[in-house]
Amino acid sequence: MTDLKLLEHLESYLTASRKLRFDNVLSQRTKHFTVATEDVYQLHNTSAVIRSCDVFGIQEVNIIEEQNSKRIDKEIAMGAQKWVDLNRFSSVNDCVTSLKEKGYQIVATTPHANDSELYDFDVTKKSCFFFGRETEGLSKEVLDVADCFLKIPMVGFTESLNISVSAAIILQHVTTRLKKTDINWQLTVKEMNEKRLDWCRKTIKSYEDIVTRYYSS
Repeated sequence: MTDLKLLEHLESYLTASRKLRFDNVLSQRTKHFTVATEDVYQLHNTSAVIRSCDVFGIQEVNIIEEQNSKRIDKEIAMGAQKWVDLNRFSSVNDCVTSLKEKGYQIVATTPHANDSELYDFDVTKKSCFFFGRETEGLSKEVLDVADCFLKIPMVGFTESLNISVSAAIILQHVTTRLKKTDINWQLTVKEMNEKRLDWCRKTIKSYEDIVTRYYSS
C-alpha cells in the first residue's frame, strides 16, 4: 500500500508544472489495453513500441525474450521506459498465463487472419495486442492460444508494416475509440498513487536520502 503521507512529502520536491504533468498523464493512462512483443530482433523496434505505448497512454508492456534478450534502447525509447511498466518473460507460456490471470484476451496481430479488421474490433474487451518477429511474425504458440486475430486494412502491394508502425496505428485507433465509451478504462486511485510514488522515485535525484530522512525524523 502506498504511504500517502510520504507521497505528499515527496511531491513537495516537485515543481508545480511537473506535478500537474503527472496528474494530466495519469488521467489518460489505462491498463484496459496492454501490448506484448515476442522475440523482436531489432532493438529499436521494441523501443519504439514502448514509446508508442507511453504516447497513447498504455501503462504496461510485456516483453517475451525466449531467443532475443537485449536491453531497451534508451535513445529510441526516449525515456518512455521510465514511465511505462515493463513486464519481462522468458517464454510465451509464462506471458500468456500472466495475462490471462489479469483478465486479458489474447489478440494476435497478423495480416493473414480474417477474424477482425481494426475498425471492427470490440474495444470494450480487456485486451493484450501481441506483435511478433520482424520477418516470421508471431509464433505458432501465440497463434494457437489467441482468442482473436486483428489486422490493419491495407490496399497496397505490401503485405505488412513494421511492428512499431503497426503498434502505433492500432494503439492510436483503439485508445481513441475506448475513450468514447462509458466503460471504466482509467487506472484506479490506488494504481495512480503507486505510479505517482514510482515516478517521484525516478524523477527526484536525492530520492533515497529524502525517504531515509523522512522515516528517521
